[in-house]
Amino acid sequence: MPDSRNKRTEALVAEGNSLRSTAMKGLFLIPRLLYKRWFALVFLFSLRVPFIPFRVLLRRPSGYPAAFRLMRAWGKGMAALTLVPLRVQGEHRLPPAPYIVCLNHGSYLDIIHTFNVLPQYFLFIGKQELQQWPLFNIFFKDMHIAVNRDNGMEAARALMKAGHALDRGVSVSIFPEGTIPDSAPRMLPFKDGAFRLAVKKQVPIVPVTFLDNWKLLGDPHDPWSRARPGIARVVVHPAVHTRGLGPDDVDTLRRRVFAIVEAPLIKEYPAQ
Repeated sequence: MPDSRNKRTEALVAEGNSLRSTAMKGLFLIPRLLYKRWFALVFLFSLRVPFIPFRVLLRRPSGYPAAFRLMRAWGKGMAALTLVPLRVQGEHRLPPAPYIVCLNHGSYLDIIHTFNVLPQYFLFIGKQELQQWPLFNIFFKDMHIAVNRDNGMEAARALMKAGHALDRGVSVSIFPEGTIPDSAPRMLPFKDGAFRLAVKKQVPIVPVTFLDNWKLLGDPHDPWSRARPGIARVVVHPAVHTRGLGPDDVDTLRRRVFAIVEAPLIKEYPAQ
C-alpha cells in the first residue's frame, strides 16, 4: 500500500514538473515568435524600398559594385531595425583583393552580417535555396553565386564561377560547412572546395568567426528555436596566405583555417 501511494505521489510530482516546464517554454515562446515576426517583416519591407534601384544596378556587371554598396547600406539598416548591431573584434587589415573569406555558419543572420563585416566588394557563394527567398533572390540570379551542393557537377560549376571572379580581382565569401549545423555553435567539418580554389588561384584566405548569431536567430521555421535582440560579435582573423602551396597542402590548409575559426567559439562556449 505505501509503495502504491509513493508511486502515485511520484507520478503527480512528475506531471506537475512537466506542466511547469511546458508553461515556462510557453513564456519563452511568445517573445521569440513576436521577434521572429518582427524580423521577417523588417526583412521584407526594408527590401521593398531599394528594390527598383537594385533591379537597375543588377542589369549589367558594371553596376554590381554599386549594388554591393547599396546592399551594405541595407544590411546596416536591417541590423539596426532588428536590434542586432554588429561589433567587430580583432579587426585586421584585409589583404589586397582578391581573397576568399571563410566564415562559420550558425544562423541565417550570418548572411546579412557578412555584408556588414566586409567593406570591399565581393561575391557571395550561397545555397541554391536563396534563389527562392522573396525579393532577396534577385542577388543570386546574376550577381552572387548560388550552388546546389547535392549535385557535384553544379557545385563544380559554382566553384568555376568563383574562380573566374578571382581572376577578375573580385573576392569571394563562402560558408565552408555548407549548411547550418544543428550542433551550433559547434561547427561541421569544412568542405574542400574553397581551399582547393585558394591554392589553385594562390589567393589568401580570411577566416571570420561569428560568435553570437547562432543564439540570436535560430531556424525561423522552428517556433521553439532561439530568437532575440542582442549584439552580434564577429572576429576577423589575420589572412592565411597560400603562396607556394600545392594540391597536397589542401587538407592541412583546411584544418588550419577550421582551427582558427573554431578557436573563439571554444573559448566563448566551452561547455557547448
